[in-house]
Amino acid sequence: LLPPTVLMGASLPAIARCVETTSEGVSWMGLLYSGNIAGAVFGCLLAGFYLLRVHDMAIATYVAVAINAAVALISFLASPAGRGRGDSLFLRLRPDGLALRAAVVLWTRLLSLLLGGTVYTFAIILAVFLLGLWAGSGAGSFLARGLQHAALMLAASQALLVVAIAWTGYTLSHSLPYWPVDPWLSLNPWFNFELDLVRTVWAIFPATLLWGASFPLALAAAARAGEDPGKLSGEVYAANTAGSIVGALVFSLVLIPVLGTRSSQQLLLVLAAVGALVAAGGAQVIPALRRLKFATIAATVVLGALLLPMISDVPWQVIAYGRRFAPIVRAFDFDHGHPTTVLYRGEGINSSFLIAERAGQRQFFVSGKAEASTAPLDMRLERMMGHVPALIHPHPRSTLTVGFGAGVTAGAFVTYPEIESITICELEPKIPPISTQYFGKENYDVLHDRRTRMVYDDARHYIFTASQKFDVITTDPIHPWVKGTSTLYSREYYELVKAHLNPGGVVAQWLPIYDSDPETIKTELATFFDVFPSGTIWSNNLKGDGYDLVLIGQESASAINVDDVQRRLAEPKYAAVAGSLNDVGFHSAVEFFATYAGRALDLQPLLVNAKINNDMNLRLQYIAGLGLNSMAFQGIYRTILSYRKFPDGLFAGSTGRIDALRRLLGPHSSP
Repeated sequence: LLPPTVLMGASLPAIARCVETTSEGVSWMGLLYSGNIAGAVFGCLLAGFYLLRVHDMAIATYVAVAINAAVALISFLASPAGRGRGDSLFLRLRPDGLALRAAVVLWTRLLSLLLGGTVYTFAIILAVFLLGLWAGSGAGSFLARGLQHAALMLAASQALLVVAIAWTGYTLSHSLPYWPVDPWLSLNPWFNFELDLVRTVWAIFPATLLWGASFPLALAAAARAGEDPGKLSGEVYAANTAGSIVGALVFSLVLIPVLGTRSSQQLLLVLAAVGALVAAGGAQVIPALRRLKFATIAATVVLGALLLPMISDVPWQVIAYGRRFAPIVRAFDFDHGHPTTVLYRGEGINSSFLIAERAGQRQFFVSGKAEASTAPLDMRLERMMGHVPALIHPHPRSTLTVGFGAGVTAGAFVTYPEIESITICELEPKIPPISTQYFGKENYDVLHDRRTRMVYDDARHYIFTASQKFDVITTDPIHPWVKGTSTLYSREYYELVKAHLNPGGVVAQWLPIYDSDPETIKTELATFFDVFPSGTIWSNNLKGDGYDLVLIGQESASAINVDDVQRRLAEPKYAAVAGSLNDVGFHSAVEFFATYAGRALDLQPLLVNAKINNDMNLRLQYIAGLGLNSMAFQGIYRTILSYRKFPDGLFAGSTGRIDALRRLLGPHSSP
């Protein structure tokens, strides 16, 4: 990324040489900056809502190249002949640039909890940030024209920024979560996008407007007649950018995990106040304006002290229920008999998470979504993710689990006496110890098992660089509509996993059919079956209807001998495995394999025109982001079942057990 971004950063100082460092010229520099941001708004929306959704990364890149080539040609045709500098504003702008980038990190994280972390949400948030910067820089450029005391005006804008940051902090914790917005009111995603846009503007636009105004005002304050405009704009822009880099890294990697979003937002307010004080302190004013200067300093201190307590933690329900906060909290208001107890609340580098207990059931939430719980439905799925591949494989010895969650899936492998190594790859270091504290019984304390090896890394990176191969690989990521997650549902990912299987190895992939629509499910199935053409589907039912699916893939599938599996479960050394299955309602091998829901061969007519999700287009996150509010899981599951036939060649065993399995599979089980 460095070469193109360096050249992007150089574009503003280069074009600034077209103007002079008079008050009017500096105003034009601000307008050029404003125009640059206007283009960024357009590019953000064009890429997020059209180019990447409809086409792919290559087409989007070609469009960007074409735009840059056109700008270069126009610049060569219109370039004028080329043409010193006073005190710099480095110290004044560093707090400002740092605070701006920190705000992007903080508020994107909090808003994505409320709106849902889709690619569209990120595009909306970024567009509003840029829109505010554009409007603010335009207004600042207008104010800078002929302004005699720009440094004092800059200080005043930074003092107002203190108020705006407090407004955003208060809005995110005390206002927006309680807006009566129900994402299920309309299945039209564009209606919800409009609501998301309104809420984002309401929360962050005032602050972004003032940050936008600071750049042209800083240019005006720093300008000296006759100096090189390219050098002036370049130094100010570089100082701002340097602060942005520090802000992004320090807040993302250190402050949020250590202090949390509340204290980090309070620090953001302090940074804005420091920027105002530095700008006011350095302002050279006539005697008549000294009182105004000191009043600005005093007002900044008083406002900061008064407004700092307004910033508080977002309600715990936001971390738990995310975009469904309003309807779920409203429903719980009528259920006073089952209060929720928050057991743990934390924030890491990548996510916010919460563990709560309600009606005797513990729940594990990550960034607005329930990821695991001790409820029977969830426990059954989590155990299936481990036991289905482990029982299909005749002698599993090594396993890899992508995603720790509550640890129940990886914990299922603890019960197998022949398994020698259990590798778990997790991105968020805080999750395994906390999950073990509250779900240690359910996950058989897998974290402390002598066979377990924890790897804290991105799953794609770890598997790509690992030399080890495995007998079983299970992938249990979050929903594919979450930005970036579709990389764990792509064809290239499945090929990578397949390449790291030992001979006879088995892959298990979680596939949710709730919070999804038919097109999303077709894409997920078609992509998996493209790599594993003999793949099968196993269902976790909710009152007879599918809720979650487990996809199973093998390089060379062989028949599952139901008699052999039953024999293994009856052996004393497999008592822990049988007990683990009994706990979630599976009392025999026949009952367990009756969760079979279909296979690639039978679903070919359904998937004939389905799109494939690959790394170049990541199509899935765009499709899933449009269908996350769909309540179509019953129809999706019934459609899949309508193609199900009893799978000749998939099961082997005695006639009695095969007939019992056929009966349990029901009306769709006949050849």
